[in-house]
Amino acid sequence: MEKTDEMFMKEALAEAEKAARLGEVPVGAVAVADGRIVARAGNRRESGRMATAHAEMLCLEECCRTLGRWRLEDVTLYVTLEPCPMCAGAVFNARVGRVVYGAKDPSMGACGSVLDLRAYPLHTNTEFTSGVCARESGELLRDFFARRRRENEQQRPD
Repeated sequence: MEKTDEMFMKEALAEAEKAARLGEVPVGAVAVADGRIVARAGNRRESGRMATAHAEMLCLEECCRTLGRWRLEDVTLYVTLEPCPMCAGAVFNARVGRVVYGAKDPSMGACGSVLDLRAYPLHTNTEFTSGVCARESGELLRDFFARRRRENEQQRPD
């Protein structure tokens, strides 16, 4: 694992932690171009009441606005969780050069866990690196859902 990958993934983890504090599933993303962060986001589905407000989608939107273009061949997207089919599709459509993700997603992962969109002839050159800060990413998610289960159990009438 590259030191740079770990450094930027820690920034994505900080976005995931912000999302968790808002009651969102703790997934964070940062987009990097020319060695600097040009966009960052965490999940906002609950607070935004929007099904598409995944960290990756919001980060890509901000990245396009910041760079003034939709083709992102020179961008690396760091995300704490393996992209779902929607987010992987957005990555391919934006022609993101590289995606680095932490934890695998056994329920919705589209980069090898549940399905592998990389295996289809989508005319994309996106490179993928998995497992960067996977332990930290996974712990954030496990802690969040364990807390949520405890809260739900406490709210149940006997």
